[in-house]
Amino acid sequence: MLSEEKVFKDPVHGYIYVNDPLIWALINTKEMQRLRRIRQLGTSYVTYPGGEHSRFSHSLGVYEVVRQIVQAFARNGYPWPSEMDRLVMVAGLLHDIGHAPFSHALEKVIGLRHEVWSERIILDPTTEVHQALEAYDPGLAKDVAAIIDKSHPSKLAVSLVSGQLDADRLDYLMRDSIFTGVDYGKFDLARIIRIMRPHEGRIVVKRSGLHTVEAYLLARYFMYWQVYFHPVSRSAEVILKAILRRAKDLVDQGQDPAPTHFALKQLFHNQLDMASYCALDDTVLFNAFNVWQYGPDKILADLCRRFLDRHLFSYTDAPGHDEDAYQAMVSKVRAAGFDPSYYVAIDETATVYYDYYLGADHNGSGDGALFLWDENQQQLIEMSRLSEPIQAIARDRQALRRLYFPPEVLTHPVHG
Repeated sequence: MLSEEKVFKDPVHGYIYVNDPLIWALINTKEMQRLRRIRQLGTSYVTYPGGEHSRFSHSLGVYEVVRQIVQAFARNGYPWPSEMDRLVMVAGLLHDIGHAPFSHALEKVIGLRHEVWSERIILDPTTEVHQALEAYDPGLAKDVAAIIDKSHPSKLAVSLVSGQLDADRLDYLMRDSIFTGVDYGKFDLARIIRIMRPHEGRIVVKRSGLHTVEAYLLARYFMYWQVYFHPVSRSAEVILKAILRRAKDLVDQGQDPAPTHFALKQLFHNQLDMASYCALDDTVLFNAFNVWQYGPDKILADLCRRFLDRHLFSYTDAPGHDEDAYQAMVSKVRAAGFDPSYYVAIDETATVYYDYYLGADHNGSGDGALFLWDENQQQLIEMSRLSEPIQAIARDRQALRRLYFPPEVLTHPVHG
């Protein structure tokens, strides 16, 4: 243990406590400190000005939730292997270590999900994270990576970091709710931790905690619709993706935009290595956009100005797969003098809030389901069987489709 306990003041958990020297060493690696320069909510700050919090604070929060859960297991004498404590706390801390700038938008350009880069950073001998892990316990890096990619033999340990009721979601819902100033994401975290317990390789909750978990799942549902899928935030992300596509197209055509950072050059030439990826953060992209808005390419310059100055695209609902409506907008955008390749987009978002087990309709394993433990009957009960609210959100598979375009199109005269 550390000679002196380290404490972070946190708006979600009050205090985050660090006693483990390995956790403290990992927090102080350059790969973890990079997460201070990556926003947790990507482009949501254009809608919610308070949504400026970082992946770093969220990662600390996930570690803290895992720490509280394993301590609760120990206090209650639950069948949890205490030798796994450090492993799951480290995995919680490092679960987002490979996140790209602006959340998931850049992943479309890179072509790799952040989980893959998280594993690479943990396993690459050149990173400070890997060196700290291996210096403490040779082979630990592989175990941590296995938790993150869900290949670890302990499904119970995996479920603490990635599952229906995992530390990741428990932290980000409350954190995002607090920083955006909305009430949708609030629930009783302390009680959820009290009613959780390990059982036969999975996390279950006591039957008496049904309504507490209902509140958590409803919070998740409303946060998606009111915050994560907000149309204005999505408009900014549509423009962000258009900027990255345009820059990449210019590079492919031999017309590199003004150089701003070596990592961007590597990115657009499909030559990302560990050093260049770890050098990417929000500040690198903002600096590039600030330079490109004054550059010679009119499309790239205009898109960058729109993004930086919050002159966003307008939108309309685009239900179904109405190709005629899309093509009509393409014609209008082209007539207004814009290139539809970058100025028209269909943005479709969909999620499943609670994947519950439906017997023969699924793989028969019950993976992903939430179960209640009935102490009196000594049996597990799939949660949706007892909860009408959970049944309702579990069946919500609606996709949200919006058509985005420059607002100038609405005022452009139509010549017949």
